[in-house]
Amino acid sequence: MRRRRLAGVTTSSTRADETDLGRTRRARRIGRALTETHPDAHCELDHSSALELAVATILSAQCTDKKVNEVTPKLFARYPTAADYAAADRGEMEELIRPTGFYRNKTDSLIKLGQALVERYDGQVPGRLVDLVTLPGIGRKTANVILGNAFGVPGITVDTHFHRLVSRWRLTTETDPVKIEHAIGALYPKRDWTMLSHRIIFHGRRVCHARKPACGACTLARLCPSYGTGPTEPAAAKLLKGPRARDLAVAAGVDPDLVPAQAVVADVP
Repeated sequence: MRRRRLAGVTTSSTRADETDLGRTRRARRIGRALTETHPDAHCELDHSSALELAVATILSAQCTDKKVNEVTPKLFARYPTAADYAAADRGEMEELIRPTGFYRNKTDSLIKLGQALVERYDGQVPGRLVDLVTLPGIGRKTANVILGNAFGVPGITVDTHFHRLVSRWRLTTETDPVKIEHAIGALYPKRDWTMLSHRIIFHGRRVCHARKPACGACTLARLCPSYGTGPTEPAAAKLLKGPRARDLAVAAGVDPDLVPAQAVVADVP
């Protein structure tokens, strides 16, 4: 690994011949930095049970967590059990979840999920990956969300943010989500997988955006071989988002006053 200087920041430039050990060490440093940067990282889908989390995760497809959280209180109150979803009136459910988009397909998944849980698992959400992925509307990504946050079973959630960031950090060249999951899992202790996923997703939503990452206000600048993809000047702080946007600027050594007021109250992607 060689060192280079970009816009006054010494960054790690990952060469093609970076050793596996070197990549693992860099990955662990990234993990430690994320722990300090995002102490508030958590699952952003509101839930109080494995069933509620499964439902919320299905609704989150092509929809923001914020919108899902606006819809689910009424939904959860109307359908508290798997049997309630199994016997749901399709038209009524469609109206309840319409704001999340693709509501017809999602309604179909939720009714079939309820039926499968009643028929195969006594109405309970199973706590094993091999069982979860057989359920309607639940793929491997959703299963890992459920396992990690409802059952305390470590799992890596490869969503679009996670995929984008580990690629930018050149921790893997894999593009298939399952292969990415295994490649990143090999770099970190299993016990860290769930929180690592939350922190990476938090970073992707608040700092390392898809179109214009806030490189100049990023705590990972010295570890990121893609530094410079976005603006590198301190004014990049205006790209930070979320209630802790000014704290993120401070952590990156940037004047928090550069963060506009609207960024603090802005919805994260």
